[in-house]
Amino acid sequence: MAIDAAHAVGEAKVEDEADRVQPARSVSAPQPSKGSSDENFPVGSWLIAPALRPVVAHYYAFARAADDIADDPNLTPDDKIARLDAMDRALTDRSLPVAAQLADDLAGLGVSTDCASDLLIAFRQDARVTRYESWDALLGYCRHSADPVGRFLLSIHRESDAALSASNALCTALQVLNHLQDCGDDRRALDRVYLPLDILAEEGVDVDALDAAAASPGLRRALDRVLDLTEPLIDEALTLPSRLRSRRLAAESAVIARLARRLAELLRRGDPLAKRVALSKVDFARAGALGAPFGWWVAGSRI
Repeated sequence: MAIDAAHAVGEAKVEDEADRVQPARSVSAPQPSKGSSDENFPVGSWLIAPALRPVVAHYYAFARAADDIADDPNLTPDDKIARLDAMDRALTDRSLPVAAQLADDLAGLGVSTDCASDLLIAFRQDARVTRYESWDALLGYCRHSADPVGRFLLSIHRESDAALSASNALCTALQVLNHLQDCGDDRRALDRVYLPLDILAEEGVDVDALDAAAASPGLRRALDRVLDLTEPLIDEALTLPSRLRSRRLAAESAVIARLARRLAELLRRGDPLAKRVALSKVDFARAGALGAPFGWWVAGSRI
């Protein structure tokens, strides 16, 4: 599930390239967990500079390969961690194509591979950890599962640390929203529960509430409380475009932040156990039409 924040890189202009590098995942031989058509948020965008789109595609391919390992039901936790460790080493020794390709891209840009290695920390955690005791524990997971995606984009665009806090807020918010979207599926398929256990307990329910066909009143309250905690992150994320020098990246981030706000609204009204709560084509179109020009206009205004 750590890959969920990487979905938010934008729209599907680099998807074909990401799909072309997918055969490199066979070195780890996992059962694929999802393809680009299954993502909650799209994968790349025409707003990203053409020269950087292949790098974004290769980063996503690396993350998706690791995600397939972490979610493979046929692998033991030790097997998963061994394969993820091999991917981590390959960022240095170039022994696996999916890692070598990304490492070469990053070296050419003078960017550290930490933005890839840090993701693997979360995938290793997914191999062994299935419950999160508190909101703070979930945020700790998101620091590795989500925030490196933003750091990657900031780094390849030569952005300053002034944008880091808002970038982290956007990535973490997207990750939490994806967890809420998929809470039933994660429980059924992987026995993973990202909803904080203390919030569930305070609302009088436990993880078994996720096995029902519809959310109980207690689970509904727990979902709303997590959304309440996510709202300040979205508010901060909406300031990201003004903290970026790149007009293209500012436009991209403005669209994504609006999509996050819209998904949070839909999750307030929808029941993710009864029916998948998802953004519509109209939601994407509206966010693009309003967000892209806004981000382009405000880029750099808070630097």
